[in-house]
Amino acid sequence: MAAPGGRRPLRVLVSGDAEGRLGALFGRVAAAQRKSGAFDLLLCVGDFFGSAGDADWEEYRTGAKKAPIQTYVLGANNEETVGYFPDVSGCELAENITYLGRKGVFNEASGLQIAYLSGTECLEEPVPAHCFSSKDVTDLKTSLLSTPKFKGVDILITSCWPRGVERFGNTPFDVDTKKCGSGLVSVLASSLKPRYHFSGLQKICYERLPYRPLVVLGPSYLQDGLSCYALLKQFQSCESSLLKVPPCKWYLYAFSILPMSSMDPAELVKQPQDVTENPYRGPGGWERGTQQLSGAEEEPVGQFFFDLSSKPKGKKRPSEGRTGQQPQPQRLPCKPSLPTAACWFCLASPEVEKHLVVSIGTHVVPVPQDCCTTEDIKEAFVVQAEEQQMELLEIPEHSSLKQIVQPGAPYFYVELDTGEKLFHRVRRHFPLQFGREVLASEAVLGMPGRADWRSCQTGKEEEAAAAQAFRQAFAPFDIAQGD
Repeated sequence: MAAPGGRRPLRVLVSGDAEGRLGALFGRVAAAQRKSGAFDLLLCVGDFFGSAGDADWEEYRTGAKKAPIQTYVLGANNEETVGYFPDVSGCELAENITYLGRKGVFNEASGLQIAYLSGTECLEEPVPAHCFSSKDVTDLKTSLLSTPKFKGVDILITSCWPRGVERFGNTPFDVDTKKCGSGLVSVLASSLKPRYHFSGLQKICYERLPYRPLVVLGPSYLQDGLSCYALLKQFQSCESSLLKVPPCKWYLYAFSILPMSSMDPAELVKQPQDVTENPYRGPGGWERGTQQLSGAEEEPVGQFFFDLSSKPKGKKRPSEGRTGQQPQPQRLPCKPSLPTAACWFCLASPEVEKHLVVSIGTHVVPVPQDCCTTEDIKEAFVVQAEEQQMELLEIPEHSSLKQIVQPGAPYFYVELDTGEKLFHRVRRHFPLQFGREVLASEAVLGMPGRADWRSCQTGKEEEAAAAQAFRQAFAPFDIAQGD
């Protein structure tokens, strides 16, 4: 049935790990089409070839058999199957069977947009051919988030499960995604806001309730839409509205979807009653970041951090005694404050490099317009925050920091010239040079060599001369001198 305005939804089938049993897989697909009508495409997530793939695959590779539907598959997720995929950027493997590639975006002729990421997570170098790295995830995100008016993708398919997907989930879950899930896939799913997300590999069938991709400052600022998630066991799944398969060993997931590009915005934000919060963010989106999902507590190498973990733990206040007098609370020993002499950046410190001071006031960093756009700067902060397992959230334009953070609580805050505001609540560790690293990156000022202030030190005379030159050039704009 056509949608309003003559738009026809696409009918999509999704399979989990085929593991080389291609004859059985395509037999099920053909049976489904005979019973329920033609489908437009089949997406295969997880392990397509497996260890038993040679016998069936040879018939399809040589053309002796043909897939009954246009089929798109993900790449290798183990070393044994790397040889089946000759081109990492994607290629046709056989008639009607296409390998999408290691990572990227497939734009179907109808406008349907499918983001994909093949393989398993690897945080070491060099990255094996059957794995993906944080750079792969960053590149994929950047290619989409840099698109003007990006609202999300229609479908995301990944080999790996996202870590933390079971949070706020609807069914008992007997798999620990902290061990088998990928934190990078969680970040990708949170950023790309897919309407549907499918994964495989773990031989578990799980269809999650839809969730809100974004929650900011409570229900008044809810999401840009909804996301659904399904983990597919081999080529099994739960029932769907389009196709009901009687109880048997293998299932397919079937659904219809109208491309986001042809939908009215009001349709995208409709919420069913069973919608949950985003499993990849903490309650309300403010209390917990993606660092919880990664389970990593290590400090990145070569960084300086505030350590906020050593907080004095008080005792419960005792109740009033029989005399009716309130006992005096026990005074806890205070942690000695650091002397200002130890801080090179404090003006009160006798060690401060005063010859480098050009003005005193609010610190605003100008960025030449020919370097990048404001949107580029915003994206650079967001991408690097996620790479460092930090949650950097956008707050409404007319909101005040007083509404968000208590006095004295540490935070990181960016305000762009468009009025957009990015906020991070410092919980445990925070890289002190984070802001400098973002601004010096290739995406903004293109000066990565100056990301670390220690690498910018020169002789005192040379530094004094540079500061004086800057002071003179800045004088016409220095509000502090006019006070």
